[in-house]
Amino acid sequence: MSETVKTVNTSSDSGLRIDRVVTSGTFALDGGEWDVDNNIWILGDDSECYIVDAAHNAEPIAEAVGNRKVRGVICTHAHNDHITVAPQLAERFDAPIFVHPGDQMLWDDTHPDVSPEELSEGQNFAIAGTDLKVMNTPGHSPGSCSFYLPEAKVLFSGDTLFAGGPGATGRSYSDFGTIIDSIKHRLLSLPEDTEVYTGHGDATGIGVEAPHLEEWIKRGY
Repeated sequence: MSETVKTVNTSSDSGLRIDRVVTSGTFALDGGEWDVDNNIWILGDDSECYIVDAAHNAEPIAEAVGNRKVRGVICTHAHNDHITVAPQLAERFDAPIFVHPGDQMLWDDTHPDVSPEELSEGQNFAIAGTDLKVMNTPGHSPGSCSFYLPEAKVLFSGDTLFAGGPGATGRSYSDFGTIIDSIKHRLLSLPEDTEVYTGHGDATGIGVEAPHLEEWIKRGY
C-alpha cells in the first residue's frame, strides 16, 4: 500500500511530498520471530527523494519512488525488519545506505557483506528545499535515530515512539531507561504540533503523547 500523507510548500519549486508505503514480513531477534507490518517513508519532491527504512519487499517501495532520483536509504535502526531490502534498493537506485554505527552489530546480523555509511547526531540531509535533521534516540537499540523535518512539522520516529508509548525494550541491546530519556529529553522537547510518523502502525503527535510520559514510566514499558 502506498499513499501520499503530506505535502508542504517549501523553497523547492515542486514543494515537499511525504509518501508512506506499508510492507509485511518477519521481525527476527533473540531466537524469536514475529509477523509485522512496517511503514516506509519516502520524502522528496517530483525529481528526487530519500527513503526512510527499507522493509521486507523492494517492489512497492520502488513503485512509490517512480522515476525520482534516490539520494539515500536512511535507516532509523538496524533491526532486520527495517533494513531487509536496503542493499537491494541501494543497488537498484545507485544510492548510499545510512545507519548509525551504534547498530553495526545488528546490521551485520542481516547484511554482513554490505558496509553502510554512518549516520551521526546533528547530521542534515537537504531535500526539496528543506533539511532532514538526524537525532540519535537510543533505547530501542543503541543506534536508533529519529529524523526531524522542522519545516513540515514532522518527526520520523522509527521504533522509538509510537501512538501509545515507547518502542519495545525487552530484547538484546535495548534499555527502557534509555528510551525514556530519549523520548523525554529529545522528542518531547519538539513543538507540540509536530506530527509523529512511526515505524509501525498509526501516526501520532508530540502533543498527543507528551501528557502520558509518567504513565509509561510507572508501567515500565
